[in-house]
Amino acid sequence: MSRRIVIVTAVHGPSAPLLPEAYASLREQELPDGWEWHWVIQEDGRTDEVRPYVPDDRRVVFRQGRHGRQGGPGVARTLALAHADGPYVKVLDADDRLPPGALARDLAALEADPTLGWATSRVLDLLPDGSTAGFPGDPAHGPIERGEVLAFWKANDFRAQVHPATLLVRRDLLLALGGWMALPASEDTGLLLALDAVSRGWFSEEVGLLYRKWEGQVTGQAAHVDPAEREARMAVVEARARALATSGWHWPAEAAGSPERR
Repeated sequence: MSRRIVIVTAVHGPSAPLLPEAYASLREQELPDGWEWHWVIQEDGRTDEVRPYVPDDRRVVFRQGRHGRQGGPGVARTLALAHADGPYVKVLDADDRLPPGALARDLAALEADPTLGWATSRVLDLLPDGSTAGFPGDPAHGPIERGEVLAFWKANDFRAQVHPATLLVRRDLLLALGGWMALPASEDTGLLLALDAVSRGWFSEEVGLLYRKWEGQVTGQAAHVDPAEREARMAVVEARARALATSGWHWPAEAAGSPERR
């Protein structure tokens, strides 16, 4: 398998004009010798709105979904896995940016410890005026043991202490869990909690993502906070994580027999 990190981005028309900024942040990334990144941009649907913003770069692949149908970012990202031919998959939303060094830090953490299945990092909100803002509650720099994210999420009104938009994950583990959840929102939180249920993770105290706050973002829409839908999303996300945690399957397989991993 190629020594590459595959960046997966789901995009729809309103966020397409921000792709050049995401691309610029990718071009600033430096990886160890022998490693490279490839970027898979998957449109959620099939329109003429996105292609004009796709960079002309051999490392960039652009694909579209079904004509006139939007399945949501989880469906788009999972479809993009068909073109993920490296050992690692990195999430990058179309409206976000990676600070310099983010990819190399994530890669170094997972390459150094084969018992880690995924990595996350500190996030700064990128505000409309160009300023940034952090928020309290980050975990300690270092490993995250199985079940820690779920416990925090449950105790803090369904807010995880690490951000799923920063995920770097081993491709085989991601595929074993079926990719992103088939939900209208919170599909990335569902994946994060599934990963937490079966594998150890990593948190970097270094800023790994600039998370754009703007009027067009999906999480800012009224439907995202509809109480009935939110309750249903959180219920299925939690049920899946708990079912995985009690299934007896852990990653990597040899960790399941180790008392400290139980």
